[in-house]
Amino acid sequence: MLTIAILIYAAAMTLANLSIATWGPWVSPINAAVLIGLDLALRDWLHMRLKMWQMGALISATGILTYLLNPAAGQIAVASAVAFTAAAVVDWSVFVRLPGSWLRRANGSNIAGAAVDSLIFPTLAFGVLLPHIVALQFIAKVAGGAFWAWSLKRLNTKATR
Repeated sequence: MLTIAILIYAAAMTLANLSIATWGPWVSPINAAVLIGLDLALRDWLHMRLKMWQMGALISATGILTYLLNPAAGQIAVASAVAFTAAAVVDWSVFVRLPGSWLRRANGSNIAGAAVDSLIFPTLAFGVLLPHIVALQFIAKVAGGAFWAWSLKRLNTKATR
């Protein structure tokens, strides 16, 4: 299951980066809900199973993969790696301090991580602060992250029965 989660995480992040490079900022709120929301939830699941340096390596590897698949997406890959690394540090810091169930901790830390990622990524990727994109991404990431966290919780509950 760990290997599958890592592959899904990397594929979702790479697809999100490549679609932004192809279609521009307008697709970012859709990516935020579907692909990045999935990554936020998986990141919290992986926090329980990987060391911090392994998460950093995974984030870096997806940035490199994005670049290798589409060198024109270099700025997107760099923006994504920087934003996801900063968001992962914030997410992890909140996740380990929150009490309660995994779902409560995942959703609480996703709010913090989504705020950081939503501000940094579009600003670095497009070279300008786009408040409407930042706001839409944040809302979509929190909603998508909550949906995927709930889905992972249900999947994990069924798997342990």
